[in-house]
Amino acid sequence: MKYATSRPFADPEAAARKLLEIANATEAVQDGRIHIEKLNGPFLFKEGGSPAEYTAGLELAIARGWLWRHESRTYVKFTPAGAGLFA
Repeated sequence: MKYATSRPFADPEAAARKLLEIANATEAVQDGRIHIEKLNGPFLFKEGGSPAEYTAGLELAIARGWLWRHESRTYVKFTPAGAGLFA
C-alpha cells in the first residue's frame, strides 16, 4: 500500500513564506521590481511546489500586505510590512 507524502507547501502560509524568501534573495531591478518569473521558476522547479500552491502562496502574501503586484501581473514589489519581515 502506498501512502501519500505530505506536500511542504500545501499550507498557503508556508508557500507565502517561501515566496518571500525567494523574493528577498532575488536582486530587484528598477524601482524595487521583482519580475514574477524570478519567483515562479525557483518555486516550481527548484523547490518542487505546484502551480496551485504557488498561486495560493502569492495571493496570501498579497492579501497580508507583504507583496504588492502590479496590475499587469508581470512584477511584484515588497511593501514596507513585507520588507520588515527581513529586517
